[in-house]
Amino acid sequence: MNLALIAGMLLACSGMLGLCLGLERYYKQLRQPTPAPVVLRTLRGTGWVALLASLACCIQAWGGPMGAVAWLGNLSLAALTVALLLPYASRLRRVPEPEGTDVRQTT
Repeated sequence: MNLALIAGMLLACSGMLGLCLGLERYYKQLRQPTPAPVVLRTLRGTGWVALLASLACCIQAWGGPMGAVAWLGNLSLAALTVALLLPYASRLRRVPEPEGTDVRQTT
């Protein structure tokens, strides 16, 4: 039961991330080049599949009605997690300059 709950939460987070990155605006926010429309559709499609798999995990763990309620809670927590961590993702992937190198050019 615990494994199904953890899997449901991880699938909900990855599904929300897929839906978020399926929008060009948020994809660019991570400082990536503009993606092809096929990439955006694929991200949105896999996001929906992950959310449905998350629903299946919650229903398996808690049964029908309680599983649906637990899934809505997982969706809320996953959306909040993605919304709070997305602004920091671009900062986390920045590579610091090696020490001793000056970025400015002097003439």
